[in-house]
Amino acid sequence: MTVLQTKNLTKRYGKITALDSLNLTIEAGNVYGILGPNGSGKTTTLGLILGILNSDEGGYEWFGGNWEGHPNLKIGAILETPNFFPYLNAIDNLKIVAKIKDVVNPDIEGLLQMVNLYERRKSKFKTYSLGMKQRLAIAATLISNPEVVIFDEPTNGLDPEGIAEVRNILKKVASSGRTVIMASHLLDEVEKICTHVAIIKNGKLLSVGPIGQILNNDKTIELDCDPEDLDALYSFIETTSWLRDPKKVNGKIECTISEDLSAKEVNKEAFSKGLVLTHIVLRNVRLEEEFLQITKGA
Repeated sequence: MTVLQTKNLTKRYGKITALDSLNLTIEAGNVYGILGPNGSGKTTTLGLILGILNSDEGGYEWFGGNWEGHPNLKIGAILETPNFFPYLNAIDNLKIVAKIKDVVNPDIEGLLQMVNLYERRKSKFKTYSLGMKQRLAIAATLISNPEVVIFDEPTNGLDPEGIAEVRNILKKVASSGRTVIMASHLLDEVEKICTHVAIIKNGKLLSVGPIGQILNNDKTIELDCDPEDLDALYSFIETTSWLRDPKKVNGKIECTISEDLSAKEVNKEAFSKGLVLTHIVLRNVRLEEEFLQITKGA
């Protein structure tokens, strides 16, 4: 089932186009990352699909337009910094959230256990660390048992321990079968949590699809030989099924290589064809490199 579809969604601020004809289709159960540098249009996208902002062109549709009443009743969201009453504890703050959302008999203790705040449930919000505040905000988004949860930069500003803790909680949320939409500028977090990704920059959609297709951990191999054997090296690469996409990088020939192949096996095969390699280095493609390549010049 399609949970959300945007159609040419556009937002301008004066002469600046914050979002330019965005087309996304998010299916039920997707853990969908909207990835891009700061200022790329991620928060604008979330503001539009939540009805906080009005679009200049295009539109969006939740649940195929089949939801009776307001679709936001089935959506939980955190945008920007979570705000609660500083002198109230976690339980009382969540009771207020439940009252606002008209939730009867919310499972507040269960939610606090899920976000690892049960031991601090009676501590005042003002005593919480930034990570604890973020985890309480996640609990607040879940209090109405929504079908969709939306997080804007959920690990922003956290230390490594806080990032890991929030990441694990988001994985729990995702494993519950809910559709998760997460905006982030952190490639590592999107890669570890999401099943699908949309990469945007300067308001434009650059790439979209399952994360393993858009951002992957292919291995590459760098090869070199004596200059007079260079044509033979290219011919060798073209005749194999496990070396592909050769290109010149820093004076070496770089190829994508089948993940189950070792440098030793490549060297042995080349030697059997009468080709002596003078340089052979196997490495994983760094996701950062792939992300930067997608966003380069956009």
